[in-house]
Amino acid sequence: MTLEVKQANANSITNPVANSTANLSAKEIAGQLIMIRMPGTSLDAEMAQFLRDHHIRAVCLFRQNMVDAQQLSKLTADLREVMGPGALIGIDQEGGAVVRATWVPQPPAAMSLGASDDPELCRAVGAAVARGIRSLGFNWNFAPVLDLNNNVDNPVISERSFGSDPHKASRLAMAWMEGSLSEGVACCVKHFPGHGDTNVDSHRDLPTVDKSRAELDALEFAPFRIAKNDAPAMMTAHIVYPALDADYPATMSKKILTGILRDEWHYQGVVITDGMDMHAIAGRYGAGKAAVIALDAGADLVMALGTRETQTETLAALTEAIQNGQIDPAGLQQRLARIAKLTQHYPCQRTVYQTEAQDLRLMADGWKRGLTPYRHPEAPAPGSKVRLVISANVVSDGVSEAGIRSEKVSAMLSEIYDVDTVQFDNAHHFDWGALPDDGRFTILASTIRLRYSEKIRQEWKPDLHLVLWNPFQSLDIQAPALITYGFAAPAVEAVAAWFRGDIVASGKLPVAGFDA
Repeated sequence: MTLEVKQANANSITNPVANSTANLSAKEIAGQLIMIRMPGTSLDAEMAQFLRDHHIRAVCLFRQNMVDAQQLSKLTADLREVMGPGALIGIDQEGGAVVRATWVPQPPAAMSLGASDDPELCRAVGAAVARGIRSLGFNWNFAPVLDLNNNVDNPVISERSFGSDPHKASRLAMAWMEGSLSEGVACCVKHFPGHGDTNVDSHRDLPTVDKSRAELDALEFAPFRIAKNDAPAMMTAHIVYPALDADYPATMSKKILTGILRDEWHYQGVVITDGMDMHAIAGRYGAGKAAVIALDAGADLVMALGTRETQTETLAALTEAIQNGQIDPAGLQQRLARIAKLTQHYPCQRTVYQTEAQDLRLMADGWKRGLTPYRHPEAPAPGSKVRLVISANVVSDGVSEAGIRSEKVSAMLSEIYDVDTVQFDNAHHFDWGALPDDGRFTILASTIRLRYSEKIRQEWKPDLHLVLWNPFQSLDIQAPALITYGFAAPAVEAVAAWFRGDIVASGKLPVAGFDA
C-alpha cells in the first residue's frame, strides 16, 4: 500500500520534510508516527541505521543519554544529521524534579511558580527553559503540565502541577507556554484529559477517574480547553474515565481523542501518547496492539519508549495496520501533515546560549519567590545547635530525577549552624524516640517523593519540617514546614537565605487540602 501525501502549508511531507509530494510505503508511514528513546550517550552506526531503515524522525532523550553539555550537544547534532531538518528531538524539562538536562539554569517546579502566582514570572521562566534546551539541540519540550493536582494522595503529579484551581493554574501555565513558544521551542501540554485526581501512578498501573462529564468539564478539562487553540501539541493520559469511555484509557479512546478533542473541541495540534511502555498500557494490551488502537483512536504520534524489541514490535504492528487499511488513509495523511507543521514552525537547530547568566539569576529569584511557609515556621538563630534528620538514600521514582543527597543538605546547614546529622535507611523502621534529648533544634528534611506512613505521622515530632520535594508531605508531619517544591541547587540556596534571615518565605500554597 502507498499513500500520497498532499501539500501542507506550501511544504510537503516526506521523511523528513522535503519534496513537493511523495508516495510513502506503509513502513515509511509507520516510522514517522512513532517517537522512540535510545540507549547510550552517543549515536553509534547501528542506531543510526535503525533510524534510517525505519524512517524515524522523533526521538526523546532522558538522563541516561546525557553526560554533559558538550556530549549532549553532539548527540543532538548527530541525530539531526541522520533524521534531517524534520527531526523532533524531545525532552522532559518541566522544572523542579522533572528535568533531564542539568547544565542549563534549573527552573522552579510548576507548583513553586503557582505559589508565586505571577504570570510574568512564568512567561520569563518558560522562555528561559526554551533558550537553555534549544542551545543543547532540542526543539520539543514535554511541558507544561496542565493537570490540576486536586488529590493530595497523587503519587506522580504533585509539585509538577501549577495548582488545583483550573483558572489560576491555566493562566500561569499558558504564560509559561507563551514564553517557550516565543523562543522557538514547541510545547506539549499534558496529560489530557487530566492526571491530577488520581492516587495511582500510570507508570505502574491503570488509574481510573470516576467523575461525571460535568465534573470533568468544570475541573480536569478546563486547562486543556483553554490551551487548545495555542498548544502545538498535547500528550494523552493512560487513565480510564468511565463517564467518557468505560472500555479504554484516554490514550486508546476514540470517544475521547476524536470525539471530544478533535470533533467537539476542534483541536488542530499534534496529539502524542504518553510512553506506551508504561505498565498501564504495555502490561495490559501489549505495545504493538495498543499503538494501533491509539492511532486509530486519534493520536498522531505513539511514544514507543520501550526496548528495541518493543519498538520493533510497535513498528511491525503499525505497518501491518496501515497495509490492511485498519487506520483510515485520509486520517494518516492528516497525521503526517500535523507533524510536518510542527517541525516547520519549530525547526530543530541548535542556537548559541547568550543569556545564561541572566537566566541563572531569573531561576534563582523564581525559587526564592516560591518558597512557602506552612504553620508559621521560624528559623533558629544562626549559630544554634541543630539536628538534621534525613534519609540516607535518594532514588528516582522513574519519572523524576533522584532527590538531593543528605550531605548537600547537611553542608548547607553547617554554614549557618552547629549541625548533628542523623541519617536513616528505612523511614518506617527509624526510631524517632531514640534521638538524644539534648536541646538541639530538630529539622526533618524530606528528600523523596513518597508520602509518610501513619506510623511515622504519629511518632515523628520535629521542630521544623524542611520539605524539599513533595509539598503534600507537610500534611504528614505535625510541625511547622518550609516548602520548596524541589531540590535543585537554587532551591537549596533559597532555603539557606531563609535560614540566614536574608529573605522571607512569601509563597502561598496553590492547592486545596491544607489548613490555614
